[in-house]
Amino acid sequence: MNASDMSYVSGTSDLPLIGMTIGDCLDAAASECPEREALVSCHQDLRYTYSELRAETDRTARALLALGVERGDRVGIWSLNGTEWTITQLATAKIGAILVNLNPSYRAHELEHALTQSSLSTLVLQGAYRIGGVIKSHYVDILCELAPELRDSPLAGNRMLAGERTLACAVLPHLKHVICLDEALATPGMWHWAELPTLADGVSVERLAQQQAELQFDDPINIQYTSGTTGAPKGVTLTHHNILNNGYFVGGGMNLQPGERVVIPVPLYHCFGMVMGNLACLSHRATAIYPNDGFDPEATLRAVEAERADALYGVPTMFIAELEHPEFTNFDLSSLRTGIMAGSNCPIEVMKRVIERMHMKDVTICYGMTETSPVSLQTLPDAPLDKRVSTVGTIHPHLEVKIVDAASGRIVPRGVSGELCTRGYSVMLGYWDNDAATRQSIDAQGWMHSGDLAMMDDDGFVAITGRIKDLIIRGGENLYPREIEEFLYTHPAISDAQVFGVPDAHYGEAVAVWIRLVEGAELDAEGLRAYCRERIAHHKIPRYMKFVDDFPMTVSGKVQKFRMRQTTSHELGLD
Repeated sequence: MNASDMSYVSGTSDLPLIGMTIGDCLDAAASECPEREALVSCHQDLRYTYSELRAETDRTARALLALGVERGDRVGIWSLNGTEWTITQLATAKIGAILVNLNPSYRAHELEHALTQSSLSTLVLQGAYRIGGVIKSHYVDILCELAPELRDSPLAGNRMLAGERTLACAVLPHLKHVICLDEALATPGMWHWAELPTLADGVSVERLAQQQAELQFDDPINIQYTSGTTGAPKGVTLTHHNILNNGYFVGGGMNLQPGERVVIPVPLYHCFGMVMGNLACLSHRATAIYPNDGFDPEATLRAVEAERADALYGVPTMFIAELEHPEFTNFDLSSLRTGIMAGSNCPIEVMKRVIERMHMKDVTICYGMTETSPVSLQTLPDAPLDKRVSTVGTIHPHLEVKIVDAASGRIVPRGVSGELCTRGYSVMLGYWDNDAATRQSIDAQGWMHSGDLAMMDDDGFVAITGRIKDLIIRGGENLYPREIEEFLYTHPAISDAQVFGVPDAHYGEAVAVWIRLVEGAELDAEGLRAYCRERIAHHKIPRYMKFVDDFPMTVSGKVQKFRMRQTTSHELGLD
């Protein structure tokens, strides 16, 4: 097979990789364009110029140093979108602490795993998530289930001895400090976000500068939890170099210009928000705009109009919700030029509607995975329309992609489906404290195996054709059946559970489960949903539940999930 016939491409570029830390990049941006808006949070009515953002970041970094946070310590952020999220992201980068992203949908079961597995020492959390003034998720209460010591801590007396005033929690022994964004909901054992400026006064500007100067761009700076087929979520460990460069080249793929304005309704805890959003804007000296703390189609459309946005992000379901909003035609979206649709398969008709009705003639599609920072492939504005709507684009600069036969590992010819693998600067350091899982994902030659099936055409465009992993993609969220199954096994009435995805017109896929009960036990769908609601994130709760006596099996005893999927889809009319 000739080299040109192989499903292999490398991303050549005249643009060099950025060889600096995230903190240094922020300082450079603040020096180059101090008065340009860097960050706008519409729902908080807050605006920061690059100079102001650097000042807030430095103040927060000094406060963390006052609390005893050092280089390499893990600092968690458990919050919806807001300025505090981004300031925490940048402040931890300034001191070399490792930011741990926590999904706002977590319940106690998932939160405990992430805090314990990462040995997290400091947690910044939102007090509660409200919709229309009604609390939907009380983060303080959930945390206090695990750390009741926070409710009546004797350490709340002397708040000036920051480094000495630490939490002693039986269940979470590594957790030393909790910083609550909502002072009204904070318990006696928590710091308030509003106290951080006072704490910062105890640390000199020179000390922060010295700390920052000692950092290297290859240092780990971020842990993002992604579920695995073997059960518990794994902590993807990423460096300054990984995510700053990926954000930079994602912005380049949109031809993002200095001063352009990007509306970001996607969650910051995910790579889409914090890398493709925040760091793309930072590295291109653009403006990041948050329309709301969570996704709201009307708030997003309003932000685009009010802020005269040039770009808009979203997963396909977000764009569908915006296009179908009853007031859609009343919003002036004529300022839009580009944006990103990613997170799950992007329907061709939706792409066409976005281009035509939302004025996003240069909208791009991105493909990747958290383990590759995340983007490996992106459609470019100058590509033929049919390629832009039917593929996930071409290779990113300074990266390699190959498509291999899953059984032999050999590169397949172009036009043949196989497993997509990525190599280059974007590949993670590994899974946090999990060498075995790292070795299973990154081979000896440095290739990250995606588990996704793909096909490359003669022009180097790649289409995703399926998944090797038994993965469910629900509205851009990757859900792994094994993780949900492991949780369901904790119910005393359940003997066995098999989770799989079925088609869904709105989210792409929905979660379904077949359940076998313990002999003599009683449980119905509503009872199981109630059990799940208090313990796992809402998007992981199976929508469809079927109670059975046995599962379809092969002769060798392997469960046949594809038959369950076919049967359930047919019975529910989802074919």
